[in-house]
Amino acid sequence: MTTTRSHRQPVPPAVAAGHPATAEAGLRALAAGGTAADAAVAAVLASAATESIFTGLGGGGFAIWFDAATRAVTCLDFFCAVPGLDGDVTAGDMVPTDVAFGAVPVTYSIGGASVAVPGVPAGCGEVHRRWGALPWARVVEPATLLARTGVVLPAQHAQTLIGCGPALSVGDGEAVYRPRGRYLTAGERLYHPGLETAMTELAEDGPSIFYTGRLAKLMVDAVRANGGALGPADLAAYRVNELPLREARLARRHVLARHDLNALIATIGTLPADLADLPRPSRAVAVARALADPHPQRLGDTTNVAAVDAHGNACVITTTLGLGAGVWLPGLGVHLNSMLGEAELITADLAPGARMSSMMCPLIVLDGTGELVLAAGSAGASRIRTALIHTLIATLIDDLDMTAAIARPRFHVVGHEVHAEAGVPDDELDALTAAGFPVTRWDHLSHYFGGASAIGRPGAAADPRRGGAVALL
Repeated sequence: MTTTRSHRQPVPPAVAAGHPATAEAGLRALAAGGTAADAAVAAVLASAATESIFTGLGGGGFAIWFDAATRAVTCLDFFCAVPGLDGDVTAGDMVPTDVAFGAVPVTYSIGGASVAVPGVPAGCGEVHRRWGALPWARVVEPATLLARTGVVLPAQHAQTLIGCGPALSVGDGEAVYRPRGRYLTAGERLYHPGLETAMTELAEDGPSIFYTGRLAKLMVDAVRANGGALGPADLAAYRVNELPLREARLARRHVLARHDLNALIATIGTLPADLADLPRPSRAVAVARALADPHPQRLGDTTNVAAVDAHGNACVITTTLGLGAGVWLPGLGVHLNSMLGEAELITADLAPGARMSSMMCPLIVLDGTGELVLAAGSAGASRIRTALIHTLIATLIDDLDMTAAIARPRFHVVGHEVHAEAGVPDDELDALTAAGFPVTRWDHLSHYFGGASAIGRPGAAADPRRGGAVALL
């Protein structure tokens, strides 16, 4: 049975993100009188300095916005686009690179041919233009300061670096992630030489500098020198798109998000209407059946920011670099994406200028009167859907506070096999086994199971699996 505690709780002004310094950058925007959009953008830009293992200015993403005054929800697509509009260059071969996914080696493709048109600068600019209140330069300022000083690498990020290092440390990444001839470890400083200059130019000239300005030319030259096809026409033609929203009901609330490659909203719609009334073991079986996932299991270097301001507006932004192409803007600390090397994102209809697909899915949950219940998103590629559904069930049905909800052990379904974190109750695992699901038990909580961050009536939290942090106004 659900209770009414969450209905009485206000949504706190806060920022939830994947690194303490990322969250603090967003909080500075809120404290200066900024909106949730200002805070989310400030945090995303800061993540280029704090969470470059997962994201950066050379990547892409999605944003969702809840307007408290009108109760309108808007979703923006600034994911990566397919290059080739110039038509004057044919991409060369991508470079296969093996990285470790736990104990399992996975081959990725990087290099210049893997670089798609980045969307993060344009997306941040559009979110700020539509819903921001602070001057652009002030929103960029925290990222500039963090780029100047560097940040402490959390233990969870250092663990990810061990597996992803062979791709991340290519080219200029060697000086960033292996500055002393070995990978950075927890507590050491992550610093990107030249990123302060890139942030300063972004603050002064705006996002267009990446598409028609000085940095656009550097990007084209760097990609083509490494065998890619990205050209000036690709960058000049890039636009942020507004997407239609899909809706599903869960525990009498309305969950709104875009249609993603993993079909989060459709999956919620397949859950039994009486899910809240089922015993936990029976519920686990219903959830596992809904989560059965045919997609390849990829590492998914992704991060998420959620922000709510004092007026009740909410903004969630999820961004990624893929694994990173090993191609950097020379001397500027900006790593470019490897989206064309992500095989599961390549569909038959892709052509130059087309927007690529993604599993990222920031979402908004409203009550029956259209008021905000929570705003959430997650990292984790094919585990994004898993992390968000577990979080929604824990908050909306089990009435856990947000910290407990996000920290609660999860299970994820690969094909028909259940992977369960340590702490998933034995009676649930027994029910899954009896229902025909082979169960693999993990002995710890792992970043494999996603990286959710959320703010809502149950409070604010960011995923301990990925070193997440919350900053409250």
